[in-house]
Amino acid sequence: MTEAPRSQFLSLHLIETLAAVLPVRDENAQPKSLVFGGAERHMITSQARRRAERVHTRNRANAGRGALRGRSMGVRTREWAILAGRELESAHGWEKEDALVTTRAVMEASGLKFGDPKKRTVANLTKVLIFAPADAATRIADHIADHAAEIKAWRDEYLAAQAEMAARKPRRGAEKKAEAPEVAEGTATAKPTLPPLPKATRDAVLLALAPRDAIDIALYGRFLAEIPDSPNVDGAVQTGHAFTVHESEQIEDFYAAADDAKLDRKRNALSFLDSADDAGAGMTGYQSLISGTFYRHAVLDRSQLRTNLQAAGMDEQEAETAASEAEKEFVNAFVEAFPEAKKNSTASTGSLPALVLAFEGERPYNYASAFQNPVDERPVSAGGEGPAGPAAVRRLLRHHTFVSRRRTDLRTSRVLTYAPEIDALLGELGLPDSLTVVEQIEDLIP
Repeated sequence: MTEAPRSQFLSLHLIETLAAVLPVRDENAQPKSLVFGGAERHMITSQARRRAERVHTRNRANAGRGALRGRSMGVRTREWAILAGRELESAHGWEKEDALVTTRAVMEASGLKFGDPKKRTVANLTKVLIFAPADAATRIADHIADHAAEIKAWRDEYLAAQAEMAARKPRRGAEKKAEAPEVAEGTATAKPTLPPLPKATRDAVLLALAPRDAIDIALYGRFLAEIPDSPNVDGAVQTGHAFTVHESEQIEDFYAAADDAKLDRKRNALSFLDSADDAGAGMTGYQSLISGTFYRHAVLDRSQLRTNLQAAGMDEQEAETAASEAEKEFVNAFVEAFPEAKKNSTASTGSLPALVLAFEGERPYNYASAFQNPVDERPVSAGGEGPAGPAAVRRLLRHHTFVSRRRTDLRTSRVLTYAPEIDALLGELGLPDSLTVVEQIEDLIP
């Protein structure tokens, strides 16, 4: 029997309940929210979700675990010049300052913009985060070391031209006439120009920063506008903002932190007068925490993923193998990964979903509309839907069953739960034959 071809899109939907956490916050350290269905909902942004999933996938691969173990992965940072400089220093014996000045000049001349050279904290950081393969710094350093004489000569000329240009630049508030040097009659001074980076070196930098075979870049994409001839990647993963299925409720948690030294003195004080001097907490404050049941959604475009991998240089069979491995890790990260904000004080990363729904289709399917009307958590006897977790599962599965009867491309629907109460509920709901209950994450993929 011939197996049916897989559909282009794998849609994932998840219900999870969180208590007293703060996975993401705004510029005022407040929980993020949105208004949906006329009610304010707590929100966990897609950016926070994507980073958590991307780092989870990369860490597993680098640790030799999961389907992508041993595969090339990416790093997103502004510190590529610093990393390349350290590689020149440690692997090729360059002096620290010489290495850093060279790598910064080379990358800047390739088209990247850096911070203000007068500000030590940002002088050697690129203006934007650059998502590139993890070995990019090593490749850049190796090329510089292999062509040291030529690049050092170019660097000295480049830095001298930069210094001359900076010296000629009028100071703010000063009149240009006063700044201009006197020029003898009949002569002209040419404006200094920066010498171009040797083509071979620029090509080496662009190749090092190119997506190449970094699997997470093929999955999540990247955009580098500063260098027009450096390839950008349309991501194969689409991620929605997670939001509570019910109206949001925020907790303002007052906390008092103890000062150990003060308490030790108080405990060992010889008189009540001495102990009174050490009364009170060491520090007090407030933190905002949220609780709720969230719906979240993501989708993998299998066709785009294979296109990205082949564009990076893989042949069709290599791309097929890598894409299959990447899909397994994408599903694993969607279920397992969680933003790490306040993870130590809230244990948020230990959460497990109440339900995961996965299915294939010829287009993405977002079921956010199932929760446009916020869940009413009053008891059923009082006209409500009961606790939000089971109520959200009922809504999601009812919505999916309804849509499935009208969209013939939906198939291979599977659900996974980690909640005994939801497992019992699945037995009560009388699920259609087209919906399979599985027990392992890897079984969510047909």
